Amino acid sequence: MAKSGTPRPLSDTPAIPAAGGTSGRTKASAPAEPGLAELRAKIDLIDRELVARMNERATLAGQIGHLKQASGQQTYDPSREEMVLSKVASHSTGPLAAESLKSVFRELISGSRAIEQHIRVAHLGPAWTYSHLAALHRFGSSVEFVPVGSISAAFEEVHAGHSHYGVVPLENSTDGRIADTLDNFSRLPVKICAEVPLRIHHNLLAACDRASIQEVYSRPQALSQCRNWLARHLPGARLIEVTSTSFAAETARRTPHAAAIASRQAGVHYGLDVLAENIEDVAGNTTRFAVIGHADSGRTGHDKTSLMFEIEHKPGGLADALAIPKRQKLNLTWIESFPLAGEERGYVFFVELEGHRDDMRVRRAIAALERRCKRVVVLGSYATAAAVG
Repeated sequence: MAKSGTPRPLSDTPAIPAAGGTSGRTKASAPAEPGLAELRAKIDLIDRELVARMNERATLAGQIGHLKQASGQQTYDPSREEMVLSKVASHSTGPLAAESLKSVFRELISGSRAIEQHIRVAHLGPAWTYSHLAALHRFGSSVEFVPVGSISAAFEEVHAGHSHYGVVPLENSTDGRIADTLDNFSRLPVKICAEVPLRIHHNLLAACDRASIQEVYSRPQALSQCRNWLARHLPGARLIEVTSTSFAAETARRTPHAAAIASRQAGVHYGLDVLAENIEDVAGNTTRFAVIGHADSGRTGHDKTSLMFEIEHKPGGLADALAIPKRQKLNLTWIESFPLAGEERGYVFFVELEGHRDDMRVRRAIAALERRCKRVVVLGSYATAAAVG
């Protein structure tokens, strides 16, 4: 028996709360999840703030445009825009993808630019060709697109001043150089001011089922890039070359038992079904487009310079010319030879090297080439761009 005043031992058995009661402790209730109306109200508020800030940004961009015009500078600066887009992507921590953010800001920049300057951009047409898609990626939708029937016509539009810029294919990762483009660079004094590496995804489009297809229309390059797939899946179909992939889609729409190889966007535009997607034979199929104009782009620190040169036809002439960039520790990223019209065994060479024409090592290389070659033309310096699409 416990002595009076001695504390009673605590029981090991917990007290049982009365029915419907608690043990004296209450758990903190979790905050209620916001409802649909509350979430929509928050989005509406953010949208209003975004609109105000975008218009504020456009006003500032307009002031920069006025300053450029007053000092005789080009309003459109592709190198600066490339830097802005890269910076935007670097600021993001998600969940939006970098390409999604770049697309939004590209349209914002395009709309802001259109307030101050009406820009015309020539491309191989009609709409929704790969050239048009490359132009959209570079300029946004707030420009006047000028569809033309050939690469030569795009060069002529820019050379004559009818269009401010042109977008032309330069090379494809599967088929190599685009001969028409190189030929026009050798004839007309236009510059490369930007590049657009566009991932090319070919689609089989038709208004009929695959078993009914007797003819397939597309550009020669597209047919070539899908030749193995076509041989396996449509061995009996007749392949017909046309001037553009969009014209191929239009033809397939109005021709019984016909299909086209073109972009998905062209299929949507012409009301065709996608019977097979990504039918290109080589994964990662990419066409690099050049934006042509009359002015160089500024330095970004991540640039390329394209050159065209002609050498004496003698042993070691090309090796001597190509040794010059090596001595300046400049990396060559592209080289092509192209026959000169009317000259037997005469060639002009196209090279692309890392660096801007204002960089000291590039300036030294150009000066050395000018001493060594019959002719040297700097086609342009421009920012290195990542593949899109």
